[in-house]
Amino acid sequence: MYLIAPSILSADFTRLGEEVVNVIESGADWIHFDVMDNHYVPNLTVGPLVCEAIRPLTRALIDVHLMARPVDRLIHDFARAGANLISFHPEASEHVDRSLALIRDSGCQSGLVFNPATPLDYLDYVMDKLDLVLLMGVNPGFGGQAFIPATLAKLRAVRARIDAYERASGRRIRLEIDGGVKVDNIAEIAGAGADTFVAGSAIYGAGQDGDAHRYDSIIADLRAELAKA
Repeated sequence: MYLIAPSILSADFTRLGEEVVNVIESGADWIHFDVMDNHYVPNLTVGPLVCEAIRPLTRALIDVHLMARPVDRLIHDFARAGANLISFHPEASEHVDRSLALIRDSGCQSGLVFNPATPLDYLDYVMDKLDLVLLMGVNPGFGGQAFIPATLAKLRAVRARIDAYERASGRRIRLEIDGGVKVDNIAEIAGAGADTFVAGSAIYGAGQDGDAHRYDSIIADLRAELAKA
């Protein structure tokens, strides 16, 4: 039921390919790919060429989170680069329904991302086009921030919507959390309704063994906590 998606934003970029391979071999499920444009958020990270470079290194799902504006051109580019799932912030799209359709038409799963202060009203109109809802547990832009406790209530609200939609349609939508996830709070976050967990600094900042850069121990600790949820 639970999936762990390490964010490469916190990886060692001098050995990014190894970091991707090692974290999957250590038990992670997805690779989370944070895209920041220095416009929608005050940071600049990576683009489609990096996604294309890591695609041959793993069969794991590449979960692309676009923190960029506008999104439509990037959707096309990341789909071609090998992304499996593409999510974006509704504030970054001129037409949310059309952007979601572009993702689906490109052969990828689609997701919508909500910042801590973004209302959930968009969900009233697009649940049939979503494979994932991503809630930010921090304000986006930088890794290593502390989880915002009010996100727990928002998770419960989205979980209720997703469960009601699944009962009516028979179709499942994943609920992902990104920001501030770590060993000492992941069980509480899961209890609020999340089933997919992005963790950057919590994983890549721990469990390293010299040059091996293994993450078995920290991922095992996260799963042990999830078992308590």
